Amino acid sequence: MVNHRSNAIVELMRTPAAEHDELWLKKALQHAILLELATLPPYLCGLWSIEDEDQGSDAFQTIHTIVFDEMSHMGLACNMLTTIGGVPRIADAGLVPVYPGKLPGGVQPDLSVALMGLGKPALDMYSQIERPDDPVVEDLDAHTSIGAFYQAILDAFRARPELIKGTRQLTKNMASHGAGNNIVALTSLDDVEAAVKIIKEQGEGTTAAPDNPFPGGTGELAHFYAFRQLFHGRRLIRVSEDPPRFDFQGDEIPMPRTLPMGTVPAGGWAKGGVPVSDEVRTNLDAFNRHYSALLRLLERAWQADQPGTATQLLGQAVGQMFQLQEPARALMRTPLPDGSGNTYGPEFRYVEDEP
Repeated sequence: MVNHRSNAIVELMRTPAAEHDELWLKKALQHAILLELATLPPYLCGLWSIEDEDQGSDAFQTIHTIVFDEMSHMGLACNMLTTIGGVPRIADAGLVPVYPGKLPGGVQPDLSVALMGLGKPALDMYSQIERPDDPVVEDLDAHTSIGAFYQAILDAFRARPELIKGTRQLTKNMASHGAGNNIVALTSLDDVEAAVKIIKEQGEGTTAAPDNPFPGGTGELAHFYAFRQLFHGRRLIRVSEDPPRFDFQGDEIPMPRTLPMGTVPAGGWAKGGVPVSDEVRTNLDAFNRHYSALLRLLERAWQADQPGTATQLLGQAVGQMFQLQEPARALMRTPLPDGSGNTYGPEFRYVEDEP
């Protein structure tokens, strides 16, 4: 049974490569979808907490780009599952990631992912999510990384390319939103190779350099390094050529002004013992309804048999996504009653569809 609280990814990675069959690949891709989904709520909280006057800042532009990258990664993971005949499961209370909590499947097991406004703690958490196995800067303890997991998925595709059937493939031009990769159909091993390379190198870079070579070799930093330089407040630069060495010694990157969203407690504000007024409850409920509707539409889109229906459902999902920011920002402008100076924020809780 797939569950966001399990250590399934760690267990899948322990399975001998010779046993990475169709069932293994379907399980792995389902967890990859949940893993991509899990990154979006914390990143969105950071993005939405940036004040209007600083939405041209380096931090805003960086996180905005990464959010849309992650959305496209989730779409590509869904296409990887459907191209081998799998059915993505997204809208289920037992599957949707909860916060604070671990990343799905046991990736980075020492990391607790929480929902909070942008600041040093959030930036450190973001970069730990994207942590590579072998970064070109900063020594870090090794655990199962997202990149290593995707490499195992790619190896399984390479061993069984005949599984790729090209069924239920959705496409989306993300350029219309100003960021992200296009979600493309995956009908061959070459398509899958390209998709996994994008996901890995956008998140972690390569073992030789922190640059993400997509799209078109622009020199954009991979997500891990982009978050680390925001954390350090200095641009990552090459400080020696032979051997190549990098450090955060470049130009200063100022932190933007932010709304002081506090950390959402386990189970949400009310269950965490924080008083919730009628106005706050209205915004929390509105947000959770839109978020849940978004997940249901995404699930239905990748389950639809007719391409026209799938495209329509995906468009409706995008519409729901843009309904999230208003109640989220309203919550972030409402002070908590504890005198801390912090504010409420969205809970990203899945709620069942109303009858």
